[in-house]
Order: sequence, then C-alpha cells, then structure tokens
Amino acid sequence: MKSAEITRNTNETKISLNLNLDGAGVYNVDSLVPFLDHMLELFARHGSFDLKLVCRGDIDVDDHHSVEDIAICLGNALNEALGDKRGILRYAHIILPMDESLLLVAMDVSGRAHLSYDVEFPTEKIGNFDTELVEEFFSAFVRHAGVTLHIKKLSGTNSHHIAEAIFKAFARVLASAVSINRDDPDSVPSTKGVIE
Repeated sequence: MKSAEITRNTNETKISLNLNLDGAGVYNVDSLVPFLDHMLELFARHGSFDLKLVCRGDIDVDDHHSVEDIAICLGNALNEALGDKRGILRYAHIILPMDESLLLVAMDVSGRAHLSYDVEFPTEKIGNFDTELVEEFFSAFVRHAGVTLHIKKLSGTNSHHIAEAIFKAFARVLASAVSINRDDPDSVPSTKGVIE
C-alpha cells in the first residue's frame, strides 16, 4: 500500500496529513480555509485517494501559510508513499473540461521539481480565497514531491470553475502517473535505474 503520514509544526502552522494513494476517495479535510478544503476534497475524490488533513494556521494573518504548508506536506507524503518509485507509470496527462473551463495538466514523477504554470484567473478572489494561492500551492507541492508539473488554462471565464478543473485534472493525472505499470511492475521507470 502506497501511503504516508506527515506532521509539520512551525510557528505558522500545525499540520497532520495522511495520504493513501491506493484508497477509495475517502476524505476528512479541515484546514480552516474553506475553499482549499473544497479543492482537496475534489482532489481526493477524483484521484481515488484517501486523505485526512487537519491544519491549524495563522489564518488571522491570511491563508498563505496554511495553503503553502499543506502543499509541502502533500508533496512530502507523495514522495514518502512512492519510495523508490518502482513500477509506476511515471508520466500522465489530461485535458479536462469544467463547464466553460478547459485545463491541460501533465506530470512526470521525475525526481526533479519543476512547475510550468500558465493560468490567469479573471478575478483576484474566489469568495475569500486569493486566486494567486493556487499557484503557490502547486509551487510548494512540486518542490517537495520532486515532480515536473505543467498546468495550462486553455479556456475559462469563471474563476471557481478554473480552480476546480485544475484540482480535478491534477488528481486524475497524479492517480495515473503513480499507478502500477502492469507490463513492468518491478522496474524503476528510468534508464538511470533510479528516480531522485
């Protein structure tokens, strides 16, 4: 079973996160950032990941630290859960619609952290949530997961739909990339013999 439990305690946040990549889409998410909770619930459901998260952060300042630190924990959990990445497919991509929005997301579980983010939101906020924090989330995630991630908006005029399409596409792509290659389940998918 590919799973990990991560705790992170700083002066800005206290986080407990449990991720099971071989789950059934069961989630219990409580970050005190309602829109992020919604996105992480979509992530768990559409990736069929089990996700438990509790975050207590300095949201009296703003949501930035909570969003970034949760992404750090999620990246660390992915890295730990995959171990030497033996047998995974490694690559995945999708073009996913959400009403008028259309998002392209592609991933390489490469051991190399890189984010290519080409998304403009028509509004600065979705409710009380700063849309710039979507990029911050994925930037922190790739740094700690060691993955290459491309996120490109092809179309979209509704900020909520755009964000939702990003997280749903991210979930589907991650689920595919970490799934086991049935034709070669015992090899690390790299000519180097390691992914680091």
